[in-house]
Amino acid sequence: MFTDFILASLHHVLAFSMLAALAIELVTVKPGLAAPAVKRLAIIDGIYGGLATAVLIVGSCRVIWGLKGWDAYSGNVWFWHKMGVFAIIALLSLPPTLRFLKWRKAAAANPSFVAPDAEVKTVRRFMHAEAGLFLLIPVFAAAMARYGA
Repeated sequence: MFTDFILASLHHVLAFSMLAALAIELVTVKPGLAAPAVKRLAIIDGIYGGLATAVLIVGSCRVIWGLKGWDAYSGNVWFWHKMGVFAIIALLSLPPTLRFLKWRKAAAANPSFVAPDAEVKTVRRFMHAEAGLFLLIPVFAAAMARYGA
């Protein structure tokens, strides 16, 4: 039972940290994004990706070693909705990450680099979609806990 508590707590802390990293990215990505901020943004995005990976690992551990076990999760439609939304968020995060890497390379070559406003606007659309979908995850988690299979 203690293992389940630790895994559940860690899973939640990581998920909220992931959302915080996304919020920091959203605040950072704005018109006039200059080279120093681009470098910080690449670091934050790496943290975001690392947190997403940790959420998946700890979540998998909960499914395997938690109190409920695989049978409880595999037959729960809300679990699969939550996993689907997480996968969509992961896919939506790819274009911003690739753009951040491009900007970081440009900023390294040119210290006066400023990200083009049109690209910033496009990246922000993806990030807003990620954030909006992220809100569904706790809704689906609550449904998982209450409505089972």
